Amino acid sequence: MIRLINLSLQCGGKPLLKQANLTLNKGQHIGLVGRNGVGKTSLFHLLTGNLLPDAGQLQRPSKLRIAHMSQEISNVSGGAIDHVLDGDIHLRCIEAEINAAHSSNDGQMMAHAYQRYEQHGGYTALYRAQKLLLGLGFDQSQWTLPVATFSGGWRVRLNLARTLMYPSDLLMLDEPTNHLDLDAIVWLEHWLQQYDGTLLLISHDRDFLNQVVRHIVHLDQLNLKTYQGNYCAFERQRTKYMAQQQAMHDKQQATVAHIESYIHRFRAKASKAKQAQSRIKALQRLAVIAPAYADSPYHFRFMDAPRTNTNLLRLEQARLGYPTHLLNADISLLNDCRYGLLGANGSGKSTLMKTLVGDLPLLAGQLYRGEHLRIGYFAQHQLEALDTKADAMLHLRRLAPESSEQKIRNFLGRFGWSGEEVFAPVSHFSGGEKVRLALALIAWQHPNLLLLDEPTNHLDMEARHALIEALQEYQGALVIISHDRHLLHQVVDHYWLVADGRVCEFDGDLETYQAGLTHRQQPSIQQQSPPPQRQQEKREQAIRRKRLSPYKRQLATLEQELESVELQLDQIEQRLTHVDLYQPDNKQNLRKLLQQQMQCNCIKAELEEQWLQQQESLEILEQQDN
Repeated sequence: MIRLINLSLQCGGKPLLKQANLTLNKGQHIGLVGRNGVGKTSLFHLLTGNLLPDAGQLQRPSKLRIAHMSQEISNVSGGAIDHVLDGDIHLRCIEAEINAAHSSNDGQMMAHAYQRYEQHGGYTALYRAQKLLLGLGFDQSQWTLPVATFSGGWRVRLNLARTLMYPSDLLMLDEPTNHLDLDAIVWLEHWLQQYDGTLLLISHDRDFLNQVVRHIVHLDQLNLKTYQGNYCAFERQRTKYMAQQQAMHDKQQATVAHIESYIHRFRAKASKAKQAQSRIKALQRLAVIAPAYADSPYHFRFMDAPRTNTNLLRLEQARLGYPTHLLNADISLLNDCRYGLLGANGSGKSTLMKTLVGDLPLLAGQLYRGEHLRIGYFAQHQLEALDTKADAMLHLRRLAPESSEQKIRNFLGRFGWSGEEVFAPVSHFSGGEKVRLALALIAWQHPNLLLLDEPTNHLDMEARHALIEALQEYQGALVIISHDRHLLHQVVDHYWLVADGRVCEFDGDLETYQAGLTHRQQPSIQQQSPPPQRQQEKREQAIRRKRLSPYKRQLATLEQELESVELQLDQIEQRLTHVDLYQPDNKQNLRKLLQQQMQCNCIKAELEEQWLQQQESLEILEQQDN
C-alpha cells in the first residue's frame, strides 16, 4: 500500500497539490488523469523519490520495486536486445556474480549464483525480451542493431520494453502509447491486463484507459480524487457532479441547440446527409459526456472552404514512396469522404499522406487534384517548423496581415489562448500548445481537405474532445492517421488499409481490424528450456507457498473491505455536496450523513492499520525464505 497523507507539493514555486490524500492498494490498475500542466508527471517524480513533499507524508513499503519508463537513453552503443535485458537490473547483477565465480573458480559461489539465476527466471529472460520487442513492433532483424541506429520514436519503444522487463511491484507509465501504432497498442493492452502489480498510468487515450485500468485518480484544483471503474465510468460520475452547476448546464443546452439547428437545416439534403448523421450521433453522446468537459477552455473550429469540388483527389495506377519501400495505390477521394488509415508502423501510411499533400513526387502513375482543392496538413515535423521566436499572434498575422488584432484574439481564444498569452513565444510552449497552434494555423486557412497525421499526440482530454467536436462539425473531406480509437470511431466513416505494399479499401471497422491483430502470426521464438528442477526444491517451494498463503488471503480480504469502505465514503461525500442538504429542514439528514462519514473514516483507518501489520508480517516471512 502507498499512501499520501495531507500532502502538499510545489514545483518551481507553482503549487501542484495541497493537503491531498491518496491510497494505492496492491494490484490496483489506476489511470491518472487531469489537464496538461496540473502536475501528473511531478506526482510520478514524487513517488520515485526524485521530488520531496513540501508538507504531509508519503508512506510506501521499504522494499517496493518501482519500474518507471525513462524518456531518454543514456547508452546508445549497445544492441537493442541487450538494452531491453539491461532493464532487469537484478538479473544483470546475478550474471556478474556468475562471471566472478567462474573467474575465481569458486564452486560454492557458483552454485549459489546459478540457483539465484534460476529463481529469478534467468533461463527465460532472453525469450521474454524477444517477446517484448516483437509485441512493440521490432522485427527480428532489428534485435541486434545498435540503439544509436533507431529514431526517437523507436528509442521510446525500446525504453518501454526495458521498463516492462523489470520485475516490479509498482509500474508507472507516462503516455506509453504516444509513439505506438494501433498494432502495438493492442498488444500492450493485453500485456498490462495480465500485470499483477500496481499500475499507475498517465494517458489521454480514453479507449486505452478503458481497457487497462479499474480506477481513475483525477488531479484537479490541487486535489486528488479517486473514482471506481474505467475512464467512461469516471466521465459519468464527474458528469453527475458538474450537471448540478447551473452555468455548466446552460452551456450544454446552447451546444445542443446549435447541433439540433444544423440537423434540422441539412438533414433533408442528400449532399449533407452524412454530416447530419454524424451530428445526430454527437447529440446522442453529448447528454452523457459533454458536461465532463463543459469547463474546457477549447472550442476548436475548422473554417468552411469558400469553394470545393466533388472529386478532390485521385490516384490512378500510382507507385509512390521510395525505391526500397514502394506502395501501389488506385484510390479516389470525394468532398464528403472521411477515411482513417490502418496499418502497422513502417507500412507507408505517412508516405501516402506526404504524397497526397505533394511533399513526395509520384514514381509512376497519375495524381489528379480538384481545381479548388485546399489542403490542411498536420504532421509532427510541422511542430519543429514553428518559429520559436514568434508568438501565436504573429504566426496568424503572417497568414492574414489585414485581419484585426481582436479577430485574431477571438480565433485564438477557441484554441486556448487568452489575454497576454497570445504574445508568449513558441519557445516556451509545451508539446500540446504547439499542436494547438499548428491546428489553429490549419483551421484559419479554410481547407476543404484535412490530412492529419497523429494530431492527438501531446493533447490532453479536453483538447482531444474539442478536436473531435470540431471534426464532426467540419464540412470537408478528411484523411487521418491516429492511434486514438475513440477519435476514429467519432469522425471516420471508412478505412484504407496500407499493408503488403498496397493501399486498398478496408472491408470492416476498427473492431474487425483489432480482431485480426490478435490472430496475426508472429515469428516463432526459440525459448531456452530451464533445467529440470529437483524434487526437493519443488517441495520447499510448496512449503513456502503454504506458509505465505494465509497472509496473502488476509491481505486480499482487507483490500476488498478497504475498497468497499472507500466507495461508501465517496458516495457520502457526493451526497454532502448537495445544496439542499444544508437547508434547516434537512438538519437531521445532514447529521446522519456526517455520523456515517465519521464511522467510515474510523473503519478505514482500522483496516489500513491491519493491512500494514499483515504486510509487515508477510515481508518478514519472505525475507526469511530468501
